[in-house]
Amino acid sequence: MTEALQLHYGYLFEPELLEEIRKVGSYKKVSQGQTLMEIGDNIKTMPLLLSGAIKVLREDDDGNELLLYFVEKGDTCAMTFSCCMGDKKSGIRAVAETDTELLMIPVGYLETWMGKYKTWQQFILDSYHARMMELMETIDTLAFLRMDERLLKHLQDKAKVTHDDVLHATHQEIAYDLHTSRVVVSRLLKKMENEGKIELYRNQIKVLDL
Repeated sequence: MTEALQLHYGYLFEPELLEEIRKVGSYKKVSQGQTLMEIGDNIKTMPLLLSGAIKVLREDDDGNELLLYFVEKGDTCAMTFSCCMGDKKSGIRAVAETDTELLMIPVGYLETWMGKYKTWQQFILDSYHARMMELMETIDTLAFLRMDERLLKHLQDKAKVTHDDVLHATHQEIAYDLHTSRVVVSRLLKKMENEGKIELYRNQIKVLDL
């Protein structure tokens, strides 16, 4: 844990802050597909990712999900921080995209560190900016891209955050992420395979167009 913390956050934070994080952070390991945070949960801790990736989703009144963005190692979820600081319930669902290791920071330290450490303040502001850019990209994708373009971008994004061009996902799981039907996803995947952009296997997709 100490080595991973130093590797992914040592260049961001001063030694004093790293030492505080070591003392108060609790190590947590979650398996692929496990839910870390549910909509409506009271937020008691904020995650710092040591390895793996997390996908962040919203849900409509009918229970349909929409993928907002991914969080990778060396990062945190700014929406979680916002809920922590405002003592609000979670408005998102966070699910492990891969096996993931985290340090969970109790919320009581977050505001103190904002005033005590400039590096922490900058880290949180940079995280807000990054998530805002990703949300704007999600909105642009929904508004301006055709479904086949959205699907290819989604596969490319998943390959990048997992650092693997072979994706282990069913057509139904992809359909949930994109808020569409499995039939549409299957048809478009076959079309992409014919175009040489991907290769299809049983519950696996190799992304060739990266």
